[in-house]
Amino acid sequence: MNHLLLLAPLPDFLLQPLRAAYVCHDGVTDLEGVLAREAGLIRGIVLAGGTIVPEALLERLPALEILSVFGVGYDGVPVDVCRRRGLRVTNTPDVLTDDVADLAVALVLMTSRRLAEAERFVRAGEWPAGPFPLAHALRGKTAGIFGLGRIGAAIARRLAVHGLHIAYHGRRRQPVDYAYCSSLQELAAVSDFLIVACPGGGATRQAVDNEVLAALGPQGTLINIARGSVVDEAALVRALEAGAIRAAGLDVFENEPQVPEALLASPRVVLLPHVGSATQETRVAMAGLVVENLAAHFGGRPLLTPVA
Repeated sequence: MNHLLLLAPLPDFLLQPLRAAYVCHDGVTDLEGVLAREAGLIRGIVLAGGTIVPEALLERLPALEILSVFGVGYDGVPVDVCRRRGLRVTNTPDVLTDDVADLAVALVLMTSRRLAEAERFVRAGEWPAGPFPLAHALRGKTAGIFGLGRIGAAIARRLAVHGLHIAYHGRRRQPVDYAYCSSLQELAAVSDFLIVACPGGGATRQAVDNEVLAALGPQGTLINIARGSVVDEAALVRALEAGAIRAAGLDVFENEPQVPEALLASPRVVLLPHVGSATQETRVAMAGLVVENLAAHFGGRPLLTPVA
């Protein structure tokens, strides 16, 4: 049987088929032990979307052939290094698009209508003392989407139905009717909601910085369902504390699962524990792609969702 190194905690519905077909080694709690005993046997790695794979680890695995990512993001994988070594890389796109887009819309609604605050208001018994403060409608507002890929486009379609105007910024102009902005700062300046839906990695690291947040302005809201690394978290905290932006809705953070105390304490921030794709249906479909990509590779067939 082929040997796999597992570099992330995985759900049972993925672990079971992997263990049935492969010899699986725990790289989460016993990486050095596994490498000392089995480094020459490992032909595949299975990891989660946010897992960092150091180049030095790849160098210690001479038989390695494939890295299969349980997630759409693969910014923790040194793809250029993998290409040079002839290593294959796969991810799980498409199957999670709708769920992540739905969550982005939920964060827009939660921040604009102040739904998390309203729920706490009722639970705290404050309603009898007076009505909850007014919130803000969506219609007529502008959603600026940073990254009009599969997920960004799905978010745009959903928000257009809610009556929002759509603008976007990305690496290139696309054949769509939405307004294109040539820079992220320009996009922020025209947006009521700046929605981060771009890939992570070095090219977008802390792209949402002081200048972008200043351009978003005191009536603007930041939504991030992409990667925590795309937002300068310290700049975001400063902007919220100074009233430089109105609110934020975050499903991802720079140092997950650690969340800055200033964000935890802010009533104007909606915080979620990176659950964009966390539905039973989607995670099972993602697991199926991981299993099928590995089976295709070791069976000499074309990969279903190759990255490299």
